[in-house]
Amino acid sequence: MTTRIGVAVMAVLLALYIALVAQRAWLLLVSGDPVGIALGVGLVILPVIAAWALWRELAFGIGAERLGRRLEAEGGLPADPVTVRPSGRPVREDGEAIFPAYRDAVAQDPADWQGWYRLGLAYDAAGDRRRARQAVREAIRRERQGRAGG
Repeated sequence: MTTRIGVAVMAVLLALYIALVAQRAWLLLVSGDPVGIALGVGLVILPVIAAWALWRELAFGIGAERLGRRLEAEGGLPADPVTVRPSGRPVREDGEAIFPAYRDAVAQDPADWQGWYRLGLAYDAAGDRRRARQAVREAIRRERQGRAGG
């Protein structure tokens, strides 16, 4: 729950930033000064990029959480023992030990969103956050395709 509160606070702060930058951009655009107009155009582009990035991350978080709950309800979460540090992060050696099984499962059935999600969890346990996010994004994409096609 505290993660959701943190995300909400950050989203509100980013929305405030976007609004303030948009206000400054408008003032520069209507200034009539060529340099001010150029800066105003730049300031219009930055909030658009920030809003897109915020949307993308929120959509990822919502999708990942939804699939995690669904996989848990179906009894498909990994049951492999992974030692967790007091901080909540898994011990990398344990993650690396279980990783090959999940990689092989995805190689055997690349259309299975559950396999991709479990692979993302294994990547995370092995300490590779970038690939973990990629695998979970792929799981979200595959699950969405399955809903659209079925």
